[in-house]
Amino acid sequence: MQPSNHRPTPGTVVLLHGLGRGPWSMKRIEWALHREGYRVLNIGYPSREHDIATLAKLAIGPVLASHPADEPLFFVTHSLGGILLRQYFQDNPEAPRPRKVVMLGPPNQGSEIVDRLRNWKPYARVNGPAGLQLGTESDSKPNQLLGLSGCEIGVIAGSISLNPLFSRWVRGPSDGKVSVESTRLVGMSDHIVLRTSHTWMMWRGCVIDQIRFFLHNGRFISAQ
Repeated sequence: MQPSNHRPTPGTVVLLHGLGRGPWSMKRIEWALHREGYRVLNIGYPSREHDIATLAKLAIGPVLASHPADEPLFFVTHSLGGILLRQYFQDNPEAPRPRKVVMLGPPNQGSEIVDRLRNWKPYARVNGPAGLQLGTESDSKPNQLLGLSGCEIGVIAGSISLNPLFSRWVRGPSDGKVSVESTRLVGMSDHIVLRTSHTWMMWRGCVIDQIRFFLHNGRFISAQ
């Protein structure tokens, strides 16, 4: 019998886009991880139509319900996607945890942009209920959620802003929407800051290289 050339998959990676985006925003990450041999689920969800708890159930519940228990599971999230992940596992503590999670620009402690704009009606219309929940106050949704226990978490923060006004509103270095400090999460395994903006980090080669490395090693490539 000839030996099989089939390589077993290293697992399934679930991609969760950010607020006002769609699966296409995560496409370059999807292509890169396909080449690594992963099965990739690039999930779309109506980010501007519901609150965070509802979106978490819609986006993540069906994935976990159909995922084989013996297959490794990973998540890569952008912005709001990371908050949905935290929400889902807080609401479903018995759900099996992914092995590793990479969060890109997550507002884990909220964003000052939301603090400034939440009372401006066009902002509310464009960003919907979830967009109004992402402020920095102590009772905001990100600050009321627990960390993610039971898995390795890597957080990538950006340090380049494309909007000078937003830069003045956000405290300290930021990606233009989320401060570097706000991306931090209690219990995370690693954290790295890259020269990229919030809007385009999913398409940057340096970000994708770090994602690939973390999924294999549970840490980021050290800055030289």
